[in-house]
Amino acid sequence: MSTDIRVAAAESQAARPAPITGPEPARPAPAGPRGRARARRRTGTVIAWIALSLIGIVFLYPFVWLVSASFKPRSDVFDNRLIPQTFTWDNYVQVWNEAPLGLWLLNTAIVTVLAAVTVTISSAMVAWGFAYFRFRGRGFLFGLVLATMMLPGAVTMIPTFLIWNALGQVGTLTPLWAGNLFGSAFYIFLLRQFFLGLPRDLFEAARIDGASQWGVFWRIALPLTGPALAVVMVFEVQAVWTDLMRALIYLRDSDTFTIPRGLKSLVDAFGFGGEWHWEIIVTASVITTVPLIIVFFLAQRHIIDGVASTGLKG
Repeated sequence: MSTDIRVAAAESQAARPAPITGPEPARPAPAGPRGRARARRRTGTVIAWIALSLIGIVFLYPFVWLVSASFKPRSDVFDNRLIPQTFTWDNYVQVWNEAPLGLWLLNTAIVTVLAAVTVTISSAMVAWGFAYFRFRGRGFLFGLVLATMMLPGAVTMIPTFLIWNALGQVGTLTPLWAGNLFGSAFYIFLLRQFFLGLPRDLFEAARIDGASQWGVFWRIALPLTGPALAVVMVFEVQAVWTDLMRALIYLRDSDTFTIPRGLKSLVDAFGFGGEWHWEIIVTASVITTVPLIIVFFLAQRHIIDGVASTGLKG
C-alpha cells in the first residue's frame, strides 16, 4: 500500500509543469567613451550655467541697488539694503521739480534718433561702395578708413571744436549728431563684411533687369542687411545716449542739455560740493536708464542675429 502511495506521489510530481523562470536582469554595462563624453558635456553645461548666473548677478546688482536706493529717503540711500526699510515715492516727484528731466529726455531723443539714422545710412553707403565696386586703390582707401579708428578722440577734439565754432553751432545740438553724416569707420567695417557675404549674382541680375546702382543698393542690398543695420543703430543709440564728453564741450544752456550733461549738473548741485541729496541723483539715473533697457529688450533678437550673421559671413 505504501509502495502505491509513493509511486502515485512520484507521478504527480512529474506531471507538474516546471516553474517558469524569466531571464536574469541585465547588468548595467560599464560606461563607454560615449557615456563618459555625455557626462562631461552635462557637467560642463551645469558649470557654464552656474558661471553665467554668477556673472549676471555681478552685472545686475548695481542696477538693482540703484533702483532700490531711488525708493529710499535721504538717510537710507547708502544702507545697502536691496529692499528699502522705508519705501517712498517722493524722490520721483522731487526730481521732476528740481530738474527739467522731460526737456533733457526730449533733447537726448532728438540727438539720438538723428545720430543713429544718419550714421547707419552713411556708413551703409560707404560700406556698399567698398564691398560692391571694383576700382584701383580700393584696399588702400579702406585701410585709411580703418586707420582712423586708431586715432584717439582727444587728437581731433580741438580741430573739430574750431570747425563747429566757426560755423556758429557751439551751444546747439547740431555738433552732437551732424558728424555722423560722414559715417563711422567701425560701422563701415561691420557693414562691409556683411555686404561681402551677400551673393553678387543677385545684384548682377538686378542690373540686367534694368535696376540702377542706387536701386540695387536701396531696394535689394539694404533690406538684406537688416540685422546688421539693427546692430549699428542700437550701438549708436547706446553711444549717443551716454555721451557726456561732447555735451560738456558744446552745450552751454540748460535748455539744450542732454541726459548725461543734465546728470552732471545734478551731481554738481546735489552731490559733491552741493547739498548731498543723493536720492535725487540716483532717482534721475534710474529714469534716464530705463529707455536704454527698453531699447535693448526690443532689439536684442536683431542684435544677436546681426552679430552672428556678420561673423559667419565675414
